[in-house]
Amino acid sequence: MADDDAEPDDIPPEPVVDEAERLTRLAREAVDRDEAAAYRVDRDERLADHDYTARVREDETRDVLVLHPEEWVEDGEIRTERVEAIDRGIEIPLSGPGEGDDWQDIDDYNRDIVAEVREEHGEDHAANVAALADFVGNHYAKPIHDATADELSEFLTDYYPRNAWPTAEQRAVVEKSVRVAFSVADERCPLGE
Repeated sequence: MADDDAEPDDIPPEPVVDEAERLTRLAREAVDRDEAAAYRVDRDERLADHDYTARVREDETRDVLVLHPEEWVEDGEIRTERVEAIDRGIEIPLSGPGEGDDWQDIDDYNRDIVAEVREEHGEDHAANVAALADFVGNHYAKPIHDATADELSEFLTDYYPRNAWPTAEQRAVVEKSVRVAFSVADERCPLGE
């Protein structure tokens, strides 16, 4: 007797799903159109090996990568009458609020970054990075190092002045604090130099 809660055995394996997400994110961040297209082609070919396809659904609150069997699609549209087992579809949030269970893991990770910044760079940078952790965790449900240039700009120009209550010393180094946070996370900061 089959377990109703079991994962279907005809969905792409986890490494393929993870790579599809990674390539989708790279395509979204790419400045060059040809580079973005190359990432999408790579993703689509990997999914096609498992008879799956991808699309990005743009909701009011977030964008979601949707992976589903090719057989569900006709003329570029999902035909609901072809969807026999909805659990064969895979949805991965790309922006906006994340899944509730993920939020605590994300917050724990971001707080570890704050602690490391405090230890290596002092209290002013740590206070700024704590504000950044609050912002990206609560508004975008993502780790600090996944924040985009636009999100960091929103943090610096809108959120930080209104919500962080910084000291003059903290305000003077906030952009450097953002770069420090990315450095501690061993990631490239998308802020312009």
